[in-house]
Amino acid sequence: MGRLFGTDGVRGLANDSLSPELALAVSSAAAQVLSRGKKRALAVVGRDPRASGEMLEAAVTAGLTSAGVDVLSVGVLPTPAVAYLTGVFDACLGVMISASHNPMPDNGIKIFAAGGHKLDDAIEDRIEALIAEGGFHRPTGGAIGRVLGKQPFGAHDQYSLEGTHERYVEHLVEATGRDLSGLTVVVDCAHGAASEVGPAALREAGATVIAINADPDGLNINDGCGSTHLEQIQRAVREHGGDLGLALDGDADRCLAVDAQGNVVDGDAIMAIIALAMRDSGELAENTLVATVMSNLGLHIAMRDAGIAMRTTAVGDRYVLEELRRSGLNLGGEQSGHVVLPQFGTTGDGVLTGLKLMARMAETGRTLADLASIVRTVPQVLVNVHVSDKAAVASAPEVLEAVAEGERLLGDTGRILLRPSGTEQLVRVMVEATDPTQAQRLADDLAKLVAAV
Repeated sequence: MGRLFGTDGVRGLANDSLSPELALAVSSAAAQVLSRGKKRALAVVGRDPRASGEMLEAAVTAGLTSAGVDVLSVGVLPTPAVAYLTGVFDACLGVMISASHNPMPDNGIKIFAAGGHKLDDAIEDRIEALIAEGGFHRPTGGAIGRVLGKQPFGAHDQYSLEGTHERYVEHLVEATGRDLSGLTVVVDCAHGAASEVGPAALREAGATVIAINADPDGLNINDGCGSTHLEQIQRAVREHGGDLGLALDGDADRCLAVDAQGNVVDGDAIMAIIALAMRDSGELAENTLVATVMSNLGLHIAMRDAGIAMRTTAVGDRYVLEELRRSGLNLGGEQSGHVVLPQFGTTGDGVLTGLKLMARMAETGRTLADLASIVRTVPQVLVNVHVSDKAAVASAPEVLEAVAEGERLLGDTGRILLRPSGTEQLVRVMVEATDPTQAQRLADDLAKLVAAV
């Protein structure tokens, strides 16, 4: 069996590669690894609204309780809300059932350790080893875990589902730090996990809110909407005369924006805007921003000119988080819209990101287009190539040689990045160059080679 955990948990086609049996095994093993030393441990479980989440939540709950862990099921909430509540309730672990921006038929299992922190590789390896061994400890009688509801009992009688959604909304509004009255925002909820709490938080912060794609039925999540399909939010902002638009994904751990004219403001520009706000207020630790290798050269140039240092990590917000924690820094993120603010959360939070973006607009009185203009994007071409063995293709000698030759051609006018997807059988080919024609040609040539290997 290959490695179960990708860059963001265990993910696959629901009821196929991600079966209820696997969900039970993963949650049972995670419970045993993460609850050691606690006599009566607690887990917080949430999900996005896709239909298979109901089935997988039942399997996850069975796995956790069979390991002697009590379960607090918080229902449909964003991934960052589950991470936040895991810390609030002092749970030994949290489980989010979601495939994020993936199509509806997929689903996934994201696991958080105590405090709502993502797992490091070593803990994931221990969980996978326990699954492979199959030696699960099964308590009996009163030691079996219980599912806590609105009338808790026993060791966790201080916990209740009452007000969990409202508690998260209050947390977001407090973190905003500024009244957003006078701003009109259109928010695309992707028929996902933030369909209720996202608009609620924006309204509580004072903004006028127009919500679209906020009617999940279990089947329509991410269907032509949200952060991977920006056409609707671009059109809606212009139609409603909004000051900006925010596009979330299925589990709302990322956010992309559009300005009043419908122009896209990506994660790089969002990070730059928030970094400058934190620099100006003296809050940006060591005047440093953490980003991944996927961030555009334009962001690096903008931060250099603003006197802000940058640190670069591998792709995945977990690696951004690791660097933030290791170095005591407090802002990082990805071009895709994952932005992490450790002062307020342990994972990317799309709604919080949108609120912070709007707070900068309210503070300065400037438009989003004006704020985003600090980043002048170097032309970038990204091609996703479907392959049968992504690791083998990405490390093939002929592919590596072609990448090296392309980098020699570009010199200091661009760069090439080729990497396997963490969640799909894809190899991503990215080329940046000051000459867009050259970037497109190199990307196309490399993509053809990757597909042929």
